[in-house]
Amino acid sequence: MQYAILCYNDEDVVWSWSKEEDAAVMARLSVVQERLVKAGKLGPSLRLLPTTAATTLRKSQGEPLVIDGPFAETKEQLLGFFIVDVASLDEALGIARELAAAKTGSTYEIRPIALYFPDQRKSAAE
Repeated sequence: MQYAILCYNDEDVVWSWSKEEDAAVMARLSVVQERLVKAGKLGPSLRLLPTTAATTLRKSQGEPLVIDGPFAETKEQLLGFFIVDVASLDEALGIARELAAAKTGSTYEIRPIALYFPDQRKSAAE
């Protein structure tokens, strides 16, 4: 069974850390990540940029509505995510439109990724 572990925090606090504070946090996380890699249990991990960098595509009656920033109804929950490697926000929005067309009623938040660590199980097995 695979699980997604989602990290929530006060982004104003996290993004106000100095380079040294951020490096210290990342070093502590790295100890846990290295142990999980050796155990063959760590898949992809990433850090998202702040919600101020987010764009949301909300399905509506006609053309989907594009909104700056994150926006989800409180009755909505994060159900999963896709990681895409594209040249621009416009290209990412095009993919989100395709996903929205395929899954009626969903909202897609598009947010740039600040840090990405690929699936470490592959390199640990080699």
